[in-house]
Amino acid sequence: MPSRYSGAITQDWEPVVLHKSKPKAQNLRDPKAVNHALRSGAEVQTVKKFDAGSNRKAAMTVNARKLDEAAEPAALDRVSAEVRQAIQKARIEKKMSQSELAKQINERPQVVQEYENGKAVPNQAVLAKMERVLGVKLRGKIHKNDVLKQGSLASII
Repeated sequence: MPSRYSGAITQDWEPVVLHKSKPKAQNLRDPKAVNHALRSGAEVQTVKKFDAGSNRKAAMTVNARKLDEAAEPAALDRVSAEVRQAIQKARIEKKMSQSELAKQINERPQVVQEYENGKAVPNQAVLAKMERVLGVKLRGKIHKNDVLKQGSLASII
């Protein structure tokens, strides 16, 4: 006959607790997860990104006394007419729309529109991207020979 285990058989009555894994950071940003958390009444953390997706320079704090002493309030420089015309002319020569140019320079179409309308504050990084895509010099000193070579207008900002 086969032999059986002769030791005492004991039962383990300790409870087994299974823990749910913590949600991953990527899943927390999912719109469905956020809506579910809002509906269930859980805390939802919201953070506004500082200056995200805009082409605006950070507002410089101006000393109040300096403003009082100055005849005119400090105004931000805008894109000059020569640069606006150079951007428009080069874009049209390349047969691009404003949105196509915006995609190529990784900016919003509104940014290109602001530059062409002269409402934008010049940003050297954005101008450099436009120069690269359009093949036109938009910033820095230029000479008459450069303008003739490029076949378009450019100016000093």
